[in-house]
Amino acid sequence: MTPVGAERLRTEFAAQKAERHRVVEIVAWAAGNGDRSENADYKEGKRRLREIDRRLRFLTNRLAHAEIVDPAAQPQRDRVFFGATVTYATERDEEITVTIVGVDEADMNAGKISIGSPVALALLKARTGDEVTVRTPRGAEVIEILSIAYPDA
Repeated sequence: MTPVGAERLRTEFAAQKAERHRVVEIVAWAAGNGDRSENADYKEGKRRLREIDRRLRFLTNRLAHAEIVDPAAQPQRDRVFFGATVTYATERDEEITVTIVGVDEADMNAGKISIGSPVALALLKARTGDEVTVRTPRGAEVIEILSIAYPDA
């Protein structure tokens, strides 16, 4: 995971903790209103607490086991590794630019692909000018690496 991705998860964790505190207050207020079996605020609050707790457990586990890799510190910048921004050409003469990031950071609309995606796996350790084969549901496709870039240190 990149440092930016880890910080995003930490920010979400803090927001979920604050939300949980707010929901606990609502549930306590609703519980004080009497019959819990017919109290929609109480039932909804308890459901929301379960969702928040599930997400907090996920984030805690993810952050505890995450390996944070700063792509700016990559010493070997002529090959594709985690955090690289790669421009490649497809067989249909399309130029596509992607950045290889962690699973939690992947966002195709922003050009960020997961390290476990077929394209990223094909690109790993390749150099500029190399042609690699990507295995896709449509079949094998050859792509050519046009450029590799890393963030400045």
